[in-house]
Amino acid sequence: MPEISRFFGIIIKMFFDDHNPPHFHAFYGEHEVLIDINHLSVFAGSLPPRALGLVIEWATLHQEELLNDWVLARDSQPPNRIDPLQ
Repeated sequence: MPEISRFFGIIIKMFFDDHNPPHFHAFYGEHEVLIDINHLSVFAGSLPPRALGLVIEWATLHQEELLNDWVLARDSQPPNRIDPLQ
């Protein structure tokens, strides 16, 4: 599962050839959450509220890039790195 970004202890990854809906995985410590890219909503797992807020803020800024990476990963191509939240 390629890492596409890392910021404030949060790691963002996408699986190759993953199931729909288009989504990414965010990890923070022992927590993991799956975020629907189209709706920027959680559909599995959980993160502490502050970490989740940072992930949603980052995803809002990079939604188009995330969708492009989803297409690449679905085709078993390496997704592009996305700038971290500053």
